Amino acid sequence: MLTSYGWSERLQHDFAPYAADGLVAARILVQHRDRYRLVTDAGEVDGLASGRLLKAGGETLQPVAGDWVAAQARGERLLVQHVLPRATAFVRKAAGPRGGAQVVAANVDLAFLVASLNGDLNLRRLERYLATAYESGAQPVIVLTKADLATDLEATLAQVKAIAFGAPVLAICAPAGEGLEAVRAHLQPGLTAVLLGSSGAGKSTLLNALAGEDRMATAAIREGDARGRHTTTHRELVLLPGGGVVLDTPGMRELGLWEAEAGVSAVFDDVEALAGQCRFSDCRHQGEPGCAVRAAVAAGDLTEERLAAYEKLKAELAYERRREDPRGATENKKLWISRHKAARAWMKTKRGGPDDG
Repeated sequence: MLTSYGWSERLQHDFAPYAADGLVAARILVQHRDRYRLVTDAGEVDGLASGRLLKAGGETLQPVAGDWVAAQARGERLLVQHVLPRATAFVRKAAGPRGGAQVVAANVDLAFLVASLNGDLNLRRLERYLATAYESGAQPVIVLTKADLATDLEATLAQVKAIAFGAPVLAICAPAGEGLEAVRAHLQPGLTAVLLGSSGAGKSTLLNALAGEDRMATAAIREGDARGRHTTTHRELVLLPGGGVVLDTPGMRELGLWEAEAGVSAVFDDVEALAGQCRFSDCRHQGEPGCAVRAAVAAGDLTEERLAAYEKLKAELAYERRREDPRGATENKKLWISRHKAARAWMKTKRGGPDDG
């Protein structure tokens, strides 16, 4: 049973110390706060997290859907005692002004980034999902649903591929079965995929089509703004008939980045390659001499929108770092003061006159 859900030799090695203590290996299928539905070699069973585990630390240490755990049998239930080391983790900043790190999915091999080809398609949002997927360690695959609603499918695909930088881009119409084989080609026995995207993007419809039955509730999008309502209210792993496991997740109205520097660099490799060619290593790409980034924009090789998206994500990450590290905030302030002084000195030299302050 566990092999179908991705059990491996690495997991067997990680679980060995707990097996010696008489604990049971399980994977979390469904997550409802601190209540779970788990699968073991003996089948499915309900479970709870132990008090010790709930008090162990921050939210990132708590069990989530997709986690492999060591649990203790308590009557007809399991008591989750330990979370095995995660191979991958899709982490975002939790909603709200004081939001910390929140693990959305664990131990996924593929991240299907689902977006609808209706009026709500947003390239900047896709860049966020790509950055977080790369940071998680999962392989991203962009899935564009409702292809029948696209006014110019080829042009839209070209726009998405331009920001995907090698990640597969698939266009499908799940109710009609169009494009599903291309999605299934990425799913292999033992692999786990997660469906990520906004409400109304078609994640649950896609999962139902892959599963061959209605496993998740679906709802029509609003006509006024082409956005959807929340239909999935929890995270759930579904074993597919042809092999592979898919984790459905509730739609996310916002996706705040969390320690995703490497992910942003992977998504904006073109911008960072240009930045490496600037005359000054601390170039801000705001009119400094010898700026290769601005030269690319002027030549039409880089759009203002893509540059602005890159700078926005970098600024967001920098803000979170400063908030977590007050000393870093002080050092950042000193850096910007020194840059301001250097800019004033350069302008003074350029004008050939006194610095008027």
